[in-house]
Amino acid sequence: MSEETGSAASAGNPDDIERGLEATLFAAEEPLSIDAMAAHLGGLDKALIRDALAALSVHYEKRGVHLVERGKRWHFETAPDLAHLLRREKEQVRRLSRAATEVLAIIAYHEPVSRAEIESIRGVQTSGGTLDVLMEAGWIKLAGRREVPGRPVIYATTPDFLDHFGLTSRRDLPGMEELRASGLLDPVDDAFDDLMGGGDAEAAEAEDAETGAEAEGQASEEAENTAD
Repeated sequence: MSEETGSAASAGNPDDIERGLEATLFAAEEPLSIDAMAAHLGGLDKALIRDALAALSVHYEKRGVHLVERGKRWHFETAPDLAHLLRREKEQVRRLSRAATEVLAIIAYHEPVSRAEIESIRGVQTSGGTLDVLMEAGWIKLAGRREVPGRPVIYATTPDFLDHFGLTSRRDLPGMEELRASGLLDPVDDAFDDLMGGGDAEAAEAEDAETGAEAEGQASEEAENTAD
């Protein structure tokens, strides 16, 4: 951004603020918060930046790229209806296990939560490998420790989680009625599970146990090879 543009932006000229933000966001290697943009533009008033971002967002609504906010950070992304023009590689579908899906949902809706709290909600033990898978995917992170005896680690979702699922914030997570309407929750299945006394919890526990057994078996085999 030129010195002239920077001076005009500092003076609060709306057009130059928008131009300065466009240049800053275009050149940025990662999404930027309003604080970061304000600092980059010489301590510009954050209210002016919010107004400029709102105007730019409207301006780019019908363009090939959109200006979007994910987790209080802003960036340009390709318009969804043009994604096929840029796709050059075959996408490999990465499916989460049922246990991992449940854990991710619990963290998203209840964060920050500890492993013990996750297990309390699920009703079964949670394999450490399940949390590792979600962290490797970049969807959850360590969010500190709970200030209780033992100070357990707590987990929260990441901006990558919001970006992957197209959410502006966790407030955009679907409610129970929306999940049922989309077919992700079947009222008949819910009633049957309640009648059977939590069959899903037993299935999830079995899946976690199987994952743990496989990990222990692999460790035992590696130890035996080392001894040989």
